[in-house]
Amino acid sequence: MASSRLQRQLKKKKPFDSPEQEANLNILRTNDRFENRLGKFFREYGLTASQYNVLRILRGEGKPLPSLEIAGRMVQVVPAITGLIDRLEKQELVTRKRCSKDRRVVYVEITDKALEILSQMDKPLAKLHRELIGHLSPQELKELSRLLEKARQSVENNATGAS
Repeated sequence: MASSRLQRQLKKKKPFDSPEQEANLNILRTNDRFENRLGKFFREYGLTASQYNVLRILRGEGKPLPSLEIAGRMVQVVPAITGLIDRLEKQELVTRKRCSKDRRVVYVEITDKALEILSQMDKPLAKLHRELIGHLSPQELKELSRLLEKARQSVENNATGAS
């Protein structure tokens, strides 16, 4: 049996233990490559991927959001949303206000400075997305998204207690 491309890249002498193992390792290797490229891009603007994600959420919503709502919408799970928002506030990219009705709720609002940075990032980020995955056809991209969502179901179902 011919070795797979990943098997050759990893210089793995024996075949993978299972197709599931090979697929998982392919996902991890691809994620690592994409995260490295995206991380470098975000650093050019003084941000991390998580900070960008918070700002993207706030811009898209168009109004202040409670910090826990932001945490629930993040692409990647962030264990310390408060610290993340602290750093954005120090950079003057967000402001915080406590809810007058419930002091436990903190609303986060995007600043004009952050909106300007995001507008500078939009076109170069779209270009980077095309560089990373634009060689796939629209049908392949749709199928890839469908398969990744299907693969993620087992983890998301287990995390919520569903079976």
